[in-house]
Amino acid sequence: MAEDKRLAAVVALAQGMAAAHTPRECWQAAARGACRALDGSFAALSVWERELGRLRVLVNVGDRASDEEEFPESETYPVHQFPEITEFLHERWAGGGGPNAWVETAGGTAKGTPGYFHQRVAALRRRGRGCCVVAPVVLHGRAWGELYVARAVGEPLFARADADFATVLAAVVAAGIAQTERLEEARRLAYTDALTGLANRRAVDVRLGEAVERHRAEGVVVSLVVCDLNGLKRVNDTLGHAVGDRLLERFGSVLSLCGAMVPGALAARLGGDEFCLLAVGPPADEVVKAADELCRRAGELELGEGVACGVASTEDPIGEVRDARRLFRLADAAQYRAKALHLDRPVVAGREGPDDPVVRLADEPPPSRAERRRFRGRRP
Repeated sequence: MAEDKRLAAVVALAQGMAAAHTPRECWQAAARGACRALDGSFAALSVWERELGRLRVLVNVGDRASDEEEFPESETYPVHQFPEITEFLHERWAGGGGPNAWVETAGGTAKGTPGYFHQRVAALRRRGRGCCVVAPVVLHGRAWGELYVARAVGEPLFARADADFATVLAAVVAAGIAQTERLEEARRLAYTDALTGLANRRAVDVRLGEAVERHRAEGVVVSLVVCDLNGLKRVNDTLGHAVGDRLLERFGSVLSLCGAMVPGALAARLGGDEFCLLAVGPPADEVVKAADELCRRAGELELGEGVACGVASTEDPIGEVRDARRLFRLADAAQYRAKALHLDRPVVAGREGPDDPVVRLADEPPPSRAERRRFRGRRP
């Protein structure tokens, strides 16, 4: 009967992690599932940050102490305080052993038992816990972190069988984390431009749609910069597409740098020679300032011929923005005007008076492809 219960707990843990949509949900499901499976009162999942030499707590669940947050921003412990992750585990593996879990109590583990460290014992006492089981999480053949489950003072102490079960649970947790990492990588690729490393059109569509909804519900300022890199076709035709790709990459870096001037801005390549910046919250003038800097820096690139840049913001007099499409049309129309006038500065929708030509153009029926080309090539 006990075996059936533990099997059910393993299945529940695996299912909980499989249902997670984000890394945080995955960590939370892992800790909660392990806590339930081991009849614990508290559980935590930590990752070993090798480059920083520390264990970083990802999530705390259950009966948390006053200094324990569910998703702590900065709860870390120097690895030298818990050397089992670098010494005990590696020594066991080097000797042909597996990454087995161990038990510690507020009174200390049995003499000679691997895994006794006074920092953990002190932490148990300080937080009113009577015992804990620590299980290493191994991912891709390397120590990734650890699963920690504790019981309160007065509850039965963990036994050797519990440690063996925790080892199994840690393996299930590792499989769940690996799956989440694969999904996150797939999501990242789905929303990232492969050449520049910026966000792609799909990412912009999602973020812009959400931003306009926030604008309509809360009045938050949404600003969009759309820009067209000039001279790319000439570079491709005369110097080759490899050089054209380098120009796109360099401009992408400039866009990212200028986007950093605006807190939280999303820098993206829409496709071909078209790029954008999306800002949610900052004032429109901050975004225009970043767009000015973008035009200046783009004009200094060794290749290319600068950039045509248009800005549209809900903070400017552009009329009601009911959906993302209208804000995009406004920014695009501003960019068309900048290109037609051969300007080395951004055009901002709504800032040319009551009969603003950009707003008028954006609200006209969409031009055909041929008309769009004629407009772009028209001189003032």
